[in-house]
Amino acid sequence: QVQLVESGGGLVQAGASLRLSCAASGYSFSRSAMGWFRQAPGKEREFVGRISYGGSTYYTDSVKGRFTIARDNPKNMAYLQMSSLKPEDTAVYYCAVSRRAVTTRSASEYEYWGQGTQVTVSS
Repeated sequence: QVQLVESGGGLVQAGASLRLSCAASGYSFSRSAMGWFRQAPGKEREFVGRISYGGSTYYTDSVKGRFTIARDNPKNMAYLQMSSLKPEDTAVYYCAVSRRAVTTRSASEYEYWGQGTQVTVSS
């Protein structure tokens, strides 16, 4: 069974950096697309970015230049490196997997989801 476990969240000051990790198991990790989403209380789940089978990345405008997505296929790991964090980045962050290529910003493209990790940025 496919499992995704996020870690690395916490409470940090504005301007700080944080790296989130997503440990995957139960499927062919290297032949998958990975997405990162976030959700703040009372708000809809928001697309953050994605990385393709081959390592091509795509980010939402609000995080461009600050966030970087990477993957390490031999370790079955994906990462979200966040820098210059802002209070507006406060949310639960989720990683997700699709066994197909992803072409949109929609959460519906992803089959499997982690439990989420809380990121809180204070001003």
